[in-house]
Amino acid sequence: MQGVEAERALWDRLRRRTQSRIGLGRAGDALDTEAVLALGAAHAVARDAVHSAVDVDGLVTALAALGFDGVQTVHSLAPDRSTYLRRPDLGRRVADLEALTPTGGDLGIVVCDGLSAAAIEKHAVPMVSALMAALPSTVSVAAPVVASQARVALGDHVADRLGVDAVVVLIGERPGLSVADSLGAYLSYRPRPGMVDSERNCVSNIHPPDGLGYDRAAHVLVSLLAGARELGRSGVDLKDGSAEMITAAERLAQLEAG
Repeated sequence: MQGVEAERALWDRLRRRTQSRIGLGRAGDALDTEAVLALGAAHAVARDAVHSAVDVDGLVTALAALGFDGVQTVHSLAPDRSTYLRRPDLGRRVADLEALTPTGGDLGIVVCDGLSAAAIEKHAVPMVSALMAALPSTVSVAAPVVASQARVALGDHVADRLGVDAVVVLIGERPGLSVADSLGAYLSYRPRPGMVDSERNCVSNIHPPDGLGYDRAAHVLVSLLAGARELGRSGVDLKDGSAEMITAAERLAQLEAG
């Protein structure tokens, strides 16, 4: 029994350091009841995250409370959640694009529900706040746009309409059985309709305390923005330089100065 107890204690210590399902109990050839119930519960949470709707009005209010005037909303061509899940192509295009008011600016922010309403409800506003704190004051930021039934590429259409030089799309990532509220951030420089995935940079797995923290994600995005402005494009040729001695904010300030 002492050996069994020691083994259980070892697995318990390891499980506290990861969200992965490791050292699960067995009942004959199957998982034990506790593991089966936990797996079922995680699957239900993931399904809820995919099928739930974001409180758009509440999100707009929370973003306005950060100091933004004129937060706008759009909807994709997918009329409902069922269509959105079956037709990814419709989620990449805006149904009411002409209703958006052009704003201009160095950077646009588009908040998309994506495949996890839970991620947006929990992480979008603090992520925008962290990004604003990390950006130098010389970078002009347009008021965010909240997009419903949206995929990443919808942000290119929004950014082109707004007239911004770059865009960060915050979107709920596909839920897994370990994490159902993970947020992704996609940076596109000189965004335009028809951009392909290789022309963007992604910062994923944003869901503190277990995933990437807001401040760290914000500094990576600012570093990528600085690099994109130097390189003239975003995408596969652009690498994260946030660990360099010179900070991303300093690099952007230098570019603005001259």
